Amino acid sequence: MYHDVTQKGKRPVETSRTKEQETNEDDVRDDKKERVLHTRVPAVLEAELKRFAQNLRVPVSNLVRTILEDALEVADAAGDRVEERLRKAATQLQSERERLRRKLQPDPLADVYAFQEVTLAQPTHCAKCDVELPKGTHAHLGLIDPATSGGVSKLFVCDQCLPHVHDDESNDEAAKEPENKDKEKPS
Repeated sequence: MYHDVTQKGKRPVETSRTKEQETNEDDVRDDKKERVLHTRVPAVLEAELKRFAQNLRVPVSNLVRTILEDALEVADAAGDRVEERLRKAATQLQSERERLRRKLQPDPLADVYAFQEVTLAQPTHCAKCDVELPKGTHAHLGLIDPATSGGVSKLFVCDQCLPHVHDDESNDEAAKEPENKDKEKPS
């Protein structure tokens, strides 16, 4: 706490102010005052500034202030654009890195010979996309031959990562074959 002595009449009066109040008052005073900035410029630039200010009928100091303010605004805007472009580039780089990583990693479902739909009793993660699968979630248990997988005998996948048969015609033909064989036997 700071104590200031002010004069009222001939008798000194003590007032109490906190350091924070004093700092805030100084900031307000500083905001109201304009600062003088001295700089050295080449004679040619000085002549150009004076000529330009005269043509605009404004004082040189106002012209220089306006030029500086505009230059700072342009630099700030350019900085924002560069920052945005860098963010986009970083995002694109991250997605490309993930794509390449997935491409280089072996398919975790390559050795699975069967899937069974299950309800999870314990939380786990999808072996393909690594999404969290909480307790009670419907998932698919993938069975693997431990001899070919280095000891791993099962894994879990979410519905989105479950492989689906894309060739519907081969399934239809396989389903029709037993029907044809049954029909041939009675003849």
